[in-house]
Amino acid sequence: MKYIDMHCDTILTVPDDGSSELLINNPKASVDFDRLRQSDAMAQFYAIFLMNEEMFKEEGKKYIPDDEYILRSVNMLKEAVKNTNYMEMAYNYNDLMNNSSNDKISALLTIEDGRSATSIEKIKHYHDLGIRLITLTWNFENSIGYPNSDDKTIMQKGLKNYGFEAVEYMNEIGMLVDVSHLSDGGFYDVASIAKKPFVASHSNSRALSPHNRNLTDEMIKIIAEKGGAIGLNFAPEFLAKDITNTHCKIELMINHLNYIKNIGGEDVIALGSDFDGIQGNLEISGSHEMPKLFDALKNNGWSETQLEKLTHQNMLRVIKETLK
Repeated sequence: MKYIDMHCDTILTVPDDGSSELLINNPKASVDFDRLRQSDAMAQFYAIFLMNEEMFKEEGKKYIPDDEYILRSVNMLKEAVKNTNYMEMAYNYNDLMNNSSNDKISALLTIEDGRSATSIEKIKHYHDLGIRLITLTWNFENSIGYPNSDDKTIMQKGLKNYGFEAVEYMNEIGMLVDVSHLSDGGFYDVASIAKKPFVASHSNSRALSPHNRNLTDEMIKIIAEKGGAIGLNFAPEFLAKDITNTHCKIELMINHLNYIKNIGGEDVIALGSDFDGIQGNLEISGSHEMPKLFDALKNNGWSETQLEKLTHQNMLRVIKETLK
């Protein structure tokens, strides 16, 4: 079954001295082009996750400033795509549909952590590079706003003045606004001004798993009312009641999908695996095993229509309404 995955961190798996060929075939990663083809993917969103200097050191990599790293990552993905006959870049709905009609999988670019998007000019530059989604924050405060946090004071803080401007501009030029990792206050600020659908690219239900990265019932309803989508995150700690859980089980994934569908309706559900950004004992360990989830959902009573909405139709609608 064709599917769209809204989030993976696979670009992180390519070492400093590595080749873009590792995006095509890399058994050490959870996602590569060959396995996307094997699993009949329609599109994969590739996140450019902005590590800080300490993270670069932990990864054994030389520190690269944000804009240099973004440009390097963009070029690496585009180069890898050129070296296949079954992948193609996509920047909007028409691109994606044209690629699909030519039996090609679409690759879309995103930035995880809007810390480098410090001005409207920078956002425009990223759009010109081909970036089509920005996750507004990661786990730290930036010029846009505040992150999810165990600190209730931080969690209540919202967008900064520039953050409001940034969201409005992203809507205007055709970039998806992603509220995964954002504080609760920031979420409601985005909802109050968004003129286009927005997404939580890789988040689950907070009622089922009380992690601050997950969404409350009210948030699920708001994203649905705005015509947006919520991408199921496969991370074990976002799936279980015990947020120290290390086992990602299909049963837990189905629980979240059923819950989100019941709260927000079947038009809000989507996929955001977070592959290559998550750890643990994963029952679905990579893109090649995605059909396991779809088969399990069929056995759980999901109709063909519901499956198609989850796997690609909902995201196609969001892409059509937002991306330029």
